[in-house]
Formats: sequence, structure tokens, C-alpha cells
Amino acid sequence: MSEQEQRLLGATLWAIADDLRGAMNADDFRDYMLSFLFLRYLSDNYESAVQKELGSDYPDNSATPTTSPLQLWYHANPNDIVEFEKQMRRKVHYVIQPEYLWSAIAELARTQNEELLHNLHKGFKYIENESFEANFVGLFSEINLDSEKLGKNYTARNTKLCTIISKIAEGIANFSTNSDVLGDAYEYLIGQFAAGSGKKAGEFYTPQQISSILSEIVTLDSQDPTTGKKKKLERVFDFACGSGSLLLNVRKQLGSHGIGKIYGQEKNITTYNLARMNMLLHGVKDNEFEIHHGDSLLNDWEMLRESNPAKKMHFDAIVANPPFSYRWDPTDAMGDDFRFKNYGLAPKSAADFAFLLHGFHFLGKEGTMAIILPHGVLFRGGAEERIRTKLLKDGHIDTVIGLPSNLFFSTGIPVCILVLKKCKKSDDVLFINASEHFEKGKRQNKLRPKDIEKIISTYQYRKEEDRYSRRVSMEEVEREGYNLNISRYISTAVAEKEIDLKEVNDTLVTLEDSIIKSTQKHNEFLKELGLPLLP
Repeated sequence: MSEQEQRLLGATLWAIADDLRGAMNADDFRDYMLSFLFLRYLSDNYESAVQKELGSDYPDNSATPTTSPLQLWYHANPNDIVEFEKQMRRKVHYVIQPEYLWSAIAELARTQNEELLHNLHKGFKYIENESFEANFVGLFSEINLDSEKLGKNYTARNTKLCTIISKIAEGIANFSTNSDVLGDAYEYLIGQFAAGSGKKAGEFYTPQQISSILSEIVTLDSQDPTTGKKKKLERVFDFACGSGSLLLNVRKQLGSHGIGKIYGQEKNITTYNLARMNMLLHGVKDNEFEIHHGDSLLNDWEMLRESNPAKKMHFDAIVANPPFSYRWDPTDAMGDDFRFKNYGLAPKSAADFAFLLHGFHFLGKEGTMAIILPHGVLFRGGAEERIRTKLLKDGHIDTVIGLPSNLFFSTGIPVCILVLKKCKKSDDVLFINASEHFEKGKRQNKLRPKDIEKIISTYQYRKEEDRYSRRVSMEEVEREGYNLNISRYISTAVAEKEIDLKEVNDTLVTLEDSIIKSTQKHNEFLKELGLPLLP
């Protein structure tokens, strides 16, 4: 499928969503729309695998098109179902019984069957608890099928869902169902719903163009980026993963076999479920990722609580877009937390450095971390200055990238990307001022492909360019009081044009002569007319 067709699919789905949601707000309708798209993908992927597995035994349903081939096979082979499902779990890591397939649900919707709502309830529970070997309890917990926003009673809700599902089924019937296509459509819808929910969107969505910058940076060799991408990353981590787009972008850079396992953490339950669906929908198998629902600042993931340095978890790449200047309430005991004790606690007014230190603690020696933060972390004083100073003295801050303002749905402020390493090769800090390189939009500014390429290339080859990038020695950073404000190191002031005073004087003299001649000529006319002369 071409890029144009992918955009058309996304636009088609968004038009359906925009048309059907009525009085329901974008956040609520998003959960229904994306869940049904997810079910469509799981079903089509499973049915394709079933057809391949059964081969010539795959039933022909041309005489009964409203009944799926899998349903016909189940009816004809009741004694073989258990063994068949074991085999399918080995092949595709999950099973879906015929009555819960998208085709069965869509047929109930098409015929306005009153059992649709009951069947959806049972189908969602089945997928959460029985489809996968890994437990996906709560995957659909935010999809309230009994919500009065769908209707005042069962019949009204059933009718509304019949309409929604029928429209979706019709809209995507002619499009491909492979993971790349539906995955991209899913991401497109997440972005559109993010735009519709404004500042709330910052909780779960990082614009794709910014995701691509972080993912390209962390996949380059950490010691010598000029050698290109690493062949494989064993473990990749995002401790504020939102809908998972950053992690999926890293996977896209290296291909489906380029990452051993993906790890993510997300505090918001709705977004946590979005991330799990997003992974599966992009073809990431259930044993290839682990998303934890919890609070990174409290470090409540048991896997990350190991205090013994020899046993602690390390990641080859870490990406993150945590909430900007998040207010938190650290306890006195957190001062001794192994993540913070060597640097100090971030202030209550802004947890930016707390998020950074949390991720940095788990970065491997040969790994790269790229994190999006507000510009304030570069120059604010107090506790943040002490943390920033130690990170710089220890040689952990590799690159500072300033981005244009108004790139995010959640804020209009300009932000930066900090690139950190445990063992960096260069003994300077690279500053990149990309704040003037973008395409201005009505609601949001946008980085163009050439802007993204310029950032990546400058980082990869540590190139210096007037008004854009500069390698700054640690001695200079120290003289500046470990303040990383980009304007201290890269001047963006436009030099005033040099004025040639003789040329200006000659021009004025010429003008004066012209005025005198014109006045004399004008006075001759005035004299003939008997009018007062000009002075």
C-alpha cells in the first residue's frame, strides 16, 4: 500500500469518527474507535494464519458468506479444537474463537442483531483473559460498553454500536489489513484525537517528527555515531511511554528483529492500554514487549527496584517525553533513593530532572538516552543547577538540541532534547539550535524532513555551522557557570549591515540639489499665477 493510500485510510477512519461521535468528546470516542480497529487487526491476522495452517482443509464459505470459514471448521471438528488452538498459540501467540472475530461482530452489527452488545462484552473479556499466553487483564477496561453516552438503555446502546461498527467495517473493507497499514492508521488516529483533545494530548502523544529524531539518535552507535546504526539493541526503555509511539519508532529504525525486548511504563490507565494495543497492532508479539502500569517517579516496578549494581536492569537505549515541569511531592526518604542520592532531588515545582535521573540510572554503559524536556532545565538554578552541574562534570551530557516552539499539542513553549551517555567519547558538549528551522502551521508548527535530517546529521558527525551548531569545551561551559542556555554558546543575532557614510552623504547632497531645482521650477509657475512662492 502506498503512503497516499495509508493517509487515505487514516483520513477515512477519522471522517467516520468525526461523523459518528456526536456529542461524545474526542477522548471517549477514541477508546471505542481504536479498540474496534485493534479487534479488526487481531481478527484478520489470526484468520490469515488459520488459513495458512489449515491449507486445503480451510473451509469454503461461499455458500454461507455470513458464516466465517473458522466457524465452519469449528462446527465440523469439535474434537480437534483444543489441539488446534494450542498449535495456533505456538504460531501466532494468540487465539480468537470464531464468535469473537471482527467478521462475526460486523455481521451482528450489519443485521442490527440485539445480541451485539452482549457478544462484545464476552469477546473483550475473552481476549483479555484467554486469547494470549501472557495476561492482558484490563486491556479494554476503559471501554465502557454500558455508558449512557452510547444510549440511555441496552437497546439504544446496542443500536448505536451497530451503527459505529457497521460504518467502520464499510470504511475499511477495501483497505489492506497488514500490521504496517493498520498500525499507521492507528497512529494517525491517535494524532488526530490528540489534536482534538488539545492540552490533554500531551499525556500520551509525541508528534511523529520528534519521535523520529529521538529514535534515530539512540539507534546510532553511542561511541562513534559516524559508523551508523547499531545492528541490534537488546533492551529499549521508555519510562513515560504514553501510547508507545516512541518505542515503536525505535523498532522501526532497526526492523522487527533489531530489538530483543521493548519495555515501557505508563501511569495513566487509558494510555497504558493504548500502548499495549499499539504494540500488538504493530506486529510486536506479546513476549517481545512488557508495558508496566505504574508511577516512574515512585519506581513501583519490581523489576527496576534492584539496588545491587551487579544485578540491576540496564537498557541499551532509553527514550522519553515525560510531563513538562510536573509538580511532585518527594519524601525525605527519596533523598537516599539509589536513583537520586548521587545528584540530589529535583524541586517539588518541577520533576524534570527526577524523570531524567530515573531513566539515566538504568542506562547501560554503551547506551544512549534521549529525553525531551522544557528549556528551563538548561538554566534554572537551585537544586536543578546542582544536578545539571554534576551531570556535566561527570561527562554525561553529550548534546543539547533546541527545538522550535509550538510543536506539541500540550504546550506552545519551546523544548529541548538532551542526549546523555554513561561513557561518552568526546570531551565537549554539542549544541544544536534548530529553533529557526521549521514550517509554520495554523495550529501547530512542524519539522520538515530536511529539518529532521539536518539535526540527525549534525549530531551524527558533530558538525559545526554558524548560527546553528557548535562544539563547546567543558572549560567554556565551566566559565558559563554550567548554564546550558543555548543562546550563550550560539549567537542568533543578525549582524547589522555596515553603513558607508560617504555614500549616504553623497545621496543626501544629490537629494538636496534635486529639491532646490524642483523648488525653483515650481516657484516660476507660482510667480506666473501670482501666488506666494515656496520658501
